[in-house]
Amino acid sequence: MNKLRRTLMAGIAATGALLGSQALAQEITLKLHQFLPQQANVPKLVLDEWIKRIEEGTNGKVKIEHYPSMQLGGKPPELMDQVQDGIVDLAWTVNGFTPGRFPRSEVFELPFIMTNAEATSRAYWELFEKEMKDTDYKDVHIIGAWVHGPGMMHTNKPVNTMEDMKGMKFRIPSRMAGFLLENLGAVPVGMPVTAIPEALSKGVIDGAVIPWEVTTALKVPELVHNHTEFADGYAFYTITFTLAMNKDKYDSLPDDVKAVFDANSGLEFSAFAGAQQAGADGPARQKAQDAGNTIITISAEDSEKWKAFAQPVYERWVADVTAKGVDGAALLAEAQALIAKYTAAQ
Repeated sequence: MNKLRRTLMAGIAATGALLGSQALAQEITLKLHQFLPQQANVPKLVLDEWIKRIEEGTNGKVKIEHYPSMQLGGKPPELMDQVQDGIVDLAWTVNGFTPGRFPRSEVFELPFIMTNAEATSRAYWELFEKEMKDTDYKDVHIIGAWVHGPGMMHTNKPVNTMEDMKGMKFRIPSRMAGFLLENLGAVPVGMPVTAIPEALSKGVIDGAVIPWEVTTALKVPELVHNHTEFADGYAFYTITFTLAMNKDKYDSLPDDVKAVFDANSGLEFSAFAGAQQAGADGPARQKAQDAGNTIITISAEDSEKWKAFAQPVYERWVADVTAKGVDGAALLAEAQALIAKYTAAQ
């Protein structure tokens, strides 16, 4: 009887050890919340790849549950609050969803400031670490900060010149894009990117300013058939993104897990994310072209005129953030210098 008891106890201990090791293998479960459908490019090409790196790097010790399309509730502008308040552990969001909340990052959203997404994302991360980490984003832990490829216009009628913009209603992604559209005589309409299809189909807006890569998931080329882009090196606008983590949750991670997160955060991850988004522009553009849509490209000479017209937006932003205690002129000069540095290094 004693022998049988010992055998049973040994079996229970072995089973407990096995279950314990399995629990240890996935002892940390994190929730990542974001606003785009799963099939969109950022979830597929950036977030899922990052999740894979974290899970493999921790040998399965971390499990990240990815919730697209606001499946955990709330609206896109609430994502940063959700992660700050610990409702979710991680969130990917557009900073412009909460206009004016992150004034320093807006410097990278100024019209025609970017060169390409990878170089500009590197510049953004470097300036983030110096000027934004302990100010605008002090209440969260930032994994990555990046921009998308050149933003351009998708409209229900052709836009060939600045004069064509007058009176048109455009969905805007950021304050900076809104400022420029106002100056052009257009009507800015704020809404999350996911609301664009319905707004276009119902005629609430005449167009949207978004990069090529997101048009496929939103079926924009099926709703409007005119697209206006600029010559190489010019971007009507861009927006800034952040992948944020709850600060207490990050601080609670074991050192070995934290090391994996750190290795997959920062400059290189931000550059990767920006490059992935920009890399998806070409295939999306080709789909619109194959559908027979009209693609208008503003020449380099005329793009310079648009860029010059955008200078009052720079002045307005500098004045706005300076009034909030930020040296806007210095921040702008530093952002431009960093973009130039990383663009030249490519």
